[in-house]
Amino acid sequence: MATVVVKNGNVDGALRTLKQRNAKDGSSKKVRERMDGYLKPGAKRRLEKKENTKNVRKRNRERY
Repeated sequence: MATVVVKNGNVDGALRTLKQRNAKDGSSKKVRERMDGYLKPGAKRRLEKKENTKNVRKRNRERY
């Protein structure tokens, strides 16, 4: 879990920074996965493949 220091009472800025750091290290994704429970290896593989194809399409869309 990321930690953020609130400077000069700027809670909104600290919250924004915290959300960005959590998004980068993927901690919110890990929590969501734990809440969903156990996934069979095949289901996990299909889900990862689906995410990877989505990310590749997104990257290609941003390049052009």
